[in-house]
Formats: sequence, C-alpha cells, structure tokens
Amino acid sequence: MTITAISSRASRRLPLLRAISFVAALFSLTVAMPAAAQDQSAPPDAISSPGPQQTPAPAALPPQPAKPATARPDAVRVVWSQFLDIPVSGDADSTLRHGGKVDVYIDIAGSTFGIDDSITFHLHPEFKYGESANGTIGLIPSNTQLFYPGEGDAFDLNVNVTKKWKSGATLTVGKVNVLDLAAFLPVVGGGGHEGFQNLSMALPPTAIVPGSITGALLQVPTKKALYRLWVFDPVSSSRRSGLEDPFSQGVAFLSSVTLPVKIGGKRGYYALKLAGSTRRSIADDALPPVLIPAPGSGFAERRGEFSAVLAMYQNLVEYAEHPGKGWGVFGQVYLSRGDPTFLDRSAFIGVAGNPRARPDDRFGIAWFRYSLTDRLVRVLANRVALEDEEGLEAFYTVQVAQPVRLTASVQVIDSAVAVRNTGVIAGLRLTTRF
Repeated sequence: MTITAISSRASRRLPLLRAISFVAALFSLTVAMPAAAQDQSAPPDAISSPGPQQTPAPAALPPQPAKPATARPDAVRVVWSQFLDIPVSGDADSTLRHGGKVDVYIDIAGSTFGIDDSITFHLHPEFKYGESANGTIGLIPSNTQLFYPGEGDAFDLNVNVTKKWKSGATLTVGKVNVLDLAAFLPVVGGGGHEGFQNLSMALPPTAIVPGSITGALLQVPTKKALYRLWVFDPVSSSRRSGLEDPFSQGVAFLSSVTLPVKIGGKRGYYALKLAGSTRRSIADDALPPVLIPAPGSGFAERRGEFSAVLAMYQNLVEYAEHPGKGWGVFGQVYLSRGDPTFLDRSAFIGVAGNPRARPDDRFGIAWFRYSLTDRLVRVLANRVALEDEEGLEAFYTVQVAQPVRLTASVQVIDSAVAVRNTGVIAGLRLTTRF
C-alpha cells in the first residue's frame, strides 16, 4: 500500500545468465507438459482460493463466513515467480530486465508445542532478486512483487501467531505481509504473484497502511457481514522485526465492513474501509528522497491521518459447470484528508475472471488514476513538476500445468512526473507453486 518512485536506476543491462535461465525454464515447461495445459482436474478455484496454510490470516474477503478448520500439524507452501519486463514506448530505455520473488509459507499448529490447535504459528520468509522496470516510467511500481521488500536483492521474514475461535473469528498478532491478504480479494485477486502486477490493483496504495505491518489484526465473520479491525505501527516493518522502536511515530488503524450481496443471483461484495493514524510525519519509508519535502517546507507539520475507501467486487457471469469460476467487475474510490498523507484521492475500475473455454486461465484489464496531495505537489514544485498518474493494465494467465502459470501483461502509464511521456511496459511472469 505504498507508492514507489523514481527509483535509482539500477544497471541498464539484464544479466545474461538470468535471462537464459528464465527462457530455458519456460521452454522446457511448455514442451515437456503440453498435455497438462488442458488439465481440468484441479478442485474448483484451486489457484485463486486461499488454502489453510497460505497466509498469516484468513482471506480478507471470504466468499462466505469462515468455518473452523481442522488444524494441520505442519504445512509448507512455496510460491516462486520469475519476471521479464521491458519498456517498449516512452522515454525509458528499452532494457530487458529479469528478476524473481520466492515466498515460503510455513504453518505450525499449536499442538506441536503442546498447546491448543486453535493457535497457529506462521513463518513467511521471502526473497527478492534481480531487476525490474519499477520507476522507469511511473511513480507507482509496475511490478509489485519486485518492489517489496526493498530495492535490489532483499530478504525479509514475517512471524506471527493466529488464534481462531469456533465462530470463525481470528486474531493475528505479529508482523504481517499485507500482500498475503490482498491475494484473495474477490474477482480482482491481487498480491502480484497472480493477477495484476501494477501496485494500483495488486495492493491499492493508501499511504497510511504500509505493505508490511506489525500489530494486531482482528477479523469477525458473521452471516451478514465481515468485520475487520487492525491496530498497527504506521512505520513499515519491511526488512525489520517491527520491534526496534514500536509506535514511536504514533499508532495506526484500519477498520472495515464487507457486505456479501447477490445481484441477479450473482455473488458480490461491497466494502467500506476507514484508515488513519496519529503520525505527524510523511511516510518517508514509502517514497524516494526526491519526493520527501525538506523540514520547514510547510508539509507534514500537522498530526493525524484519515482516509476512506469504497470498494466493490461483483460477479457478472458464473459458470455452473465450473463452480467458483466466472468473471466480473471491480472498482474502488479512495479519499484522504491530505497532509501529512501523500495521496489525497484515487480510483480504479476493471474486469477480471476466467474464460469459459479455459476456466483455469485468468484475464483482466483495469484503469487507474492516483493523485498526490495538492500541498505536497506545491511544496515540491521547484524540485520536480508532478501531476496525477493514470494508466491501464491488461493481462492473460495460462495454466501451463497444475502448479505452473504463465502470464503476459502490458501496461500503459501516463507518469506523475510531468516531463515524462506516456510509456508502455510489456512483461512475462512465470509462477510455480510447490
């Protein structure tokens, strides 16, 4: 939920061995397993639905109120995505870049330590390597997975514990990667390993909730609604334990209510989300130095942040012959009170889902627009001319084999940096799950 920026330009050349390894892996998988491409034997929505050990907390928007699950003593899952991207239009150099992200999810049931199995310990190590086109055209990262947890080769570790009651309510305490929760948003998906790659849709920025948080996350599902309340440190915990100097800059919260509805017999989810903090400073851990105003500039001198989001996820077509599959529309409108929050408004809308002929594939197309806070734009006017950032992303994912998915994507971005021309980024993503 952060905005990147004009990242320092890493090397202009793609390491040859990385590119060769990616292409070789892609070729071997495509040739060796052609018959598996049409495999329909997976359980419905096996890719897009959360597994019991995939995230440190249950899905943010489950299709129905959660039910108590039988705890598994130990579970390990690995998700590995490799990326190729290249700017093909605009001011950025047409440099082919290769990078990758490995996420490991480890769940340990409480019985392992002789306690109740309603308690689960979660470990989530993650490693990012290589390069991407982030920052070459727009301020918003065009590749979410290669933006977190930091620039260059980077490692991070998330550790938390979840208590689950028979009602389905859960309380998670510790360090949490918010991308894990975004991955299960209905219709749109998210998180960057699947679905859209641009941060605008993969993890919609608020400038209040960082991508990695340390705190407590309460989730209460009922028959009529899903309620959430998070209390956390407003400073990003990325590449930190989160315990070095907790809450030194204030305390933040996120509260939301999500209503499941049916329109024309099709499932939909409509949500109101409120977020805020007592922080007095700008979220400088989410911005490059060029976008951080100097002390005494008149920005980030008042305490308190607040924002509101209205979001909708509505299925338009559901396939009776493929339960859990179909396609629909999604959208979001965001408003904040501005200073010291560096975003004041944003919106996106799109279509995503599964083609009927290949229900294990996915497609999506979405438009987005993000606005930096007016006062921040004025303060930085003598340093860099800024405007709203607007863009479009389209993708198509082919299930090559049961655990292997190949995505082609294209992004058209009108940068917030006024002097930059509209640019186009083309990319490939190869995702494998173990």
